Amino acid sequence: MGNRGFGSLTAEQRKAISSKGGKAAHKAGTAHKFTPEEAAAAGRKGGRSVSEDKDHMASIGRRGGASRQRQKEQQQQ
Repeated sequence: MGNRGFGSLTAEQRKAISSKGGKAAHKAGTAHKFTPEEAAAAGRKGGRSVSEDKDHMASIGRRGGASRQRQKEQQQQ
């Protein structure tokens, strides 16, 4: 296949292309700007969705506990 598509671009190149698209959408009036209320509602919806996955939440808790334990051990040294 070779180097094709966005995957072959550098982060800077992808950012430049994305920026052009965003600016064009705003200029055309087709871009959507979230109101604070819409953003809050979207955050709540995502939070509910993630928190329903009990295995995922348990994994997060284990990683947090292990991180805290490492911090405590480093402070004692």
